[in-house]
Amino acid sequence: MNIPDHIRHQAHNLRNTIELHNYQYYALDAPVIPDAEYDRLFRELQELEQRYPQLITPDSPTQRIGAAPLKEFPKIVHRTPMLSLNNAFEAAEVDAFDRRVRQTLGVDSVEYMVEPKFDGLAVSLRYENGIFTTGATRGDGYIGEDVTLNLRTVKSIPLHLHGGLSSGSPPALLEVRGEVLMLKADFEKLNQQQREKNEREFINPRNAAAGSLRQLDPGMTANRRLTFLAYGIGADPDGNVPHDKQSRIMDYLASLRFPVARERSVVNGVAALMEYHREIEGMRECLPYDIDGTVYKVNDLAQQEKLGFVSRAPRFAVAHKFPAQEAITEVLGINVQVGRTGTLTPVARLKPVFVGGVTVTNATLHNEDEIRRKDVMIGDSVIVRRAGDVIPEVVAVQKEKRSGHVKSFVMPGHCPVCGAKAVRLPGEAVTRCTGG
Repeated sequence: MNIPDHIRHQAHNLRNTIELHNYQYYALDAPVIPDAEYDRLFRELQELEQRYPQLITPDSPTQRIGAAPLKEFPKIVHRTPMLSLNNAFEAAEVDAFDRRVRQTLGVDSVEYMVEPKFDGLAVSLRYENGIFTTGATRGDGYIGEDVTLNLRTVKSIPLHLHGGLSSGSPPALLEVRGEVLMLKADFEKLNQQQREKNEREFINPRNAAAGSLRQLDPGMTANRRLTFLAYGIGADPDGNVPHDKQSRIMDYLASLRFPVARERSVVNGVAALMEYHREIEGMRECLPYDIDGTVYKVNDLAQQEKLGFVSRAPRFAVAHKFPAQEAITEVLGINVQVGRTGTLTPVARLKPVFVGGVTVTNATLHNEDEIRRKDVMIGDSVIVRRAGDVIPEVVAVQKEKRSGHVKSFVMPGHCPVCGAKAVRLPGEAVTRCTGG
């Protein structure tokens, strides 16, 4: 069937317009049209492609979903290994890292590019002549799982590239490295859906993102809203990417419409590294996604090459980790606290554990329904989470570690403070003291 030129142009313009709105919505968080108008444009493109199947291209927004479920993930060999970063937990370790870098380079001060450390799942995206062709997990750093079909459902990942900073043609081959994660708001919505279906909740956004990306059914991945943030380049055989500064690579990726961390910066010296770390830690709870530290990379790429690698990690970069927000401990008992309004709240008495920068001995269990839903028993091994100044809470039970000596908890029928009758009114989740 011959397709009129004006129809081809219409489909081409619709594809570009929809991808532009995807970029504005998912990468910039700055939508410029209502959802209803986006849906209208998408339906218009779908109708054109249904009438003229020859119009369908691999990079069409309509092709993000629709592949049949896989039986297993094929393997992909990374053209350039996906190496891990060494970690630093204390200021002294960051100071030692900077000292080693300066001594190796023979300089008094080093310029670093700094950015948040995303708490997600590392992936590599391969583009050929500007078209997204394959995507893989990190795996063992050398061979990863082919999750292309699932990554195609992630709307913040461009299916085709524009010219970039130079406004020229996209490179013949480009591998982009980054992290797949789930935004905090999307994580809360997913767990709400899980609760409504009486299904197991996810422990944290990273756990949810990893489980969603590794679904054998791409349709399942599409229903769990994932996000991608780029942090570097894997392969660039034609030398299209800026080759002087790490910060310019990030600008280049942003110009290709990849989402990148807005909080990235360039600083000089170890004191500035520590100041940046403190600033980002202070912003941590306000960011839309989870982070577990900051990343420092020598900004000059020639200096990076001189520093090289040790084992399976670069000498020119380090991850400065925050104190862990989650830890595993044991429920020694469950007490009941009485609030000012007479509300009875069950509180887990824990084997002391260091989490979120402090030693935690108690964690809220919220109410009787939460205890039943999470199936918390006295004697269980549990995952405890503490974020910022938030009261620690039990987020999950490690049931595989459960022994035959655990005991169930029953809410008391009387107030432990005044002895008055404790009741739970219809439609309420809390138990209240009836005394004055």
